[in-house]
Amino acid sequence: MNLVNLESVSHAFGPKPLLSDVSLGVEQGDRVGVVGRNGGGKTTLISIIAGELRPDSGRVTHTRGLRVGVLSQRDDFDPASAVQDLVLDGRAEHEWAGDPTIRGILANLLADIDLSARAGDLSGGERRRTALARLLIGEHDLIILDEPTNHLDIEAIAWLAGHLAQRRSALLVVTHDRWFLDAVSTRTWEVVDGSVERYEGGYAAYVLAKAERARIAQAAEERRQNLMRKEIAWLRRGPPARTSKPKFRINAAEALIADVPPPRETVELMKFASARLGKTVADLEDVTLHAGGPGAGPLVLDRCTYQFGPGDRIGLIGVNGSGKSSVLRLLSGTVEPDSGRVVRGKTVRLAHLSQELSELDPSRRVLETVEEIRKYVQVGKKEWSASQLLERLGFRGEEQWKVIGDLSGGERRRLQLLRLIMDEPNVLLLDEPTNDLDIETLTELEDLLDGWPGTLVVVSHDRYFLERVADRCVALLGDGRLSMLPGGVDEYLERRAAGNALSARAAGTASAPAVASSGSSGASGASGPADSSGPSGGLSAKELRELQKELGRLERQLDRLGAEETSLHAEMAQAASDFERLAKLDAELREIGARKEAVEAEWMTLAERLDD
Repeated sequence: MNLVNLESVSHAFGPKPLLSDVSLGVEQGDRVGVVGRNGGGKTTLISIIAGELRPDSGRVTHTRGLRVGVLSQRDDFDPASAVQDLVLDGRAEHEWAGDPTIRGILANLLADIDLSARAGDLSGGERRRTALARLLIGEHDLIILDEPTNHLDIEAIAWLAGHLAQRRSALLVVTHDRWFLDAVSTRTWEVVDGSVERYEGGYAAYVLAKAERARIAQAAEERRQNLMRKEIAWLRRGPPARTSKPKFRINAAEALIADVPPPRETVELMKFASARLGKTVADLEDVTLHAGGPGAGPLVLDRCTYQFGPGDRIGLIGVNGSGKSSVLRLLSGTVEPDSGRVVRGKTVRLAHLSQELSELDPSRRVLETVEEIRKYVQVGKKEWSASQLLERLGFRGEEQWKVIGDLSGGERRRLQLLRLIMDEPNVLLLDEPTNDLDIETLTELEDLLDGWPGTLVVVSHDRYFLERVADRCVALLGDGRLSMLPGGVDEYLERRAAGNALSARAAGTASAPAVASSGSSGASGASGPADSSGPSGGLSAKELRELQKELGRLERQLDRLGAEETSLHAEMAQAASDFERLAKLDAELREIGARKEAVEAEWMTLAERLDD
């Protein structure tokens, strides 16, 4: 059953047409991801579908009694209203507390927010999560989400994807988070040049199908060009019979990605990075760090020792407030550790992309503010001019002469990134670089970073971007250490889930009344039957403590093996021309890899015991 139909819909913003004669429909059960460039008409399209915006021409029809829930990029909360009243809409406590779905939404989106707090006292991120929780608690036939992952960490994004997958509502979502698109959508709409191109499947299928369309179009153009050349040659030769037209075989979709080289030559880039950087980039030695300064705020690092080497491409993961930005500021020298020291290499040229945009002069023009840094830059083996790089990141033609004060937030973010790269750093610290960037620009940025030699540390909630540009992941899990994640984001989510389960079990054990046996008393009685297997065969408090201790030992062992692996990679980069040395190092690397696999398997076994 069709829920919404658009017939020959057109809409313009000023002189710019955003939608031109668009006809489409949203059916019951549809799960549609909407993509396109910033300013291309995505928000206009979903606003028309939601009934919030009337098109200039055309017809929009909704099925009778359609319940539409919309998460826009702005909320209209009364500043004096309490969060509980906004989200729960007058439900009695026994009503919402007894509903596991509502409890899950509150626990995953509003766990750190006081439900009695006024909306006017919330930060922008807290207001956003409040609006999302309010929407998800309601019952809707069609849910429309505009950038729902903004202000959510990786864990919350994974939960939201799982929650939406279980709902029966039709879904229409605009987001630049490509992992989230793949997780929740079964169809993709691309808003481009006033039309809406439709593709089956999520983001990965859309990319493949779009590449196939481009390949077919290119093949058709090649056929036309070949035919033209043959016709011209025939005309010049005179009357001989024409040669047969060329025949082009259409390959399967898999051919588009077959035999494609890796996005970056890791060994070559590490070798180049080693030459430019030397062996030392940034070494943390017994560092203790609090987020708010010495002894103030949450503890981020506790006597932590870690080495960032030349050519490392590290994704830093953690929940909001875990101290990821503080670690980047520590590496950049903006803040000093409470104790311990940070040793930086003498050849380090560091650039730090923060979440602020204050360094851009609003009165300058785009091209001028880039060229004042440098007119040409070497990225890998290729030299680029400032104008060429601007074009790659979406500033085409006259847009390079815009005044910065007239740019949108996403355009300023792109410009800020480009100025950093133009300064030719050899260490890049990127704090949420994907904020306000559309998918096309993200793809260009990823391609640019693929050829960039140097050390990269990136903090991002965009899982696709993180896994695309980083070679390994490190997590802040609240234990004061930088923990290696050989399994990437998936391992982080598993370890977080195991940690939460352990905390819940420990809390349950502590709060449960001790059951003393008739033959025991005092402490011995409390640790008798009550400490043994519970009704569901759970672990005793002593076993939980021992398992937690053993997990910690295995994690430290994984960290050490990861550091050895990093060191070997650096040695291999330096010995690139010594094949005998490379063979020996490769054998050592394989041995360490086998040991890591064994330790990881042991860790997973223990984690599963905690989950049982």
